[in-house]
Amino acid sequence: MSGIGDKIKGATNSAVGKTKEAIGKETGDSSLAAKGAAQDTKGKVQSTVGKVKDALD
Repeated sequence: MSGIGDKIKGATNSAVGKTKEAIGKETGDSSLAAKGAAQDTKGKVQSTVGKVKDALD
């Protein structure tokens, strides 16, 4: 029940989300910025799930 997979996916989603958000803000694409922010949040939640799984092991 290792959470390493969740932590890796979470970190990836967070990094991609932050990048999308930054590009969206720089180009004035509010839709891309919002999608990036949502993906960043999803990544943070995934990472937290991974940490909880590790704590339970």
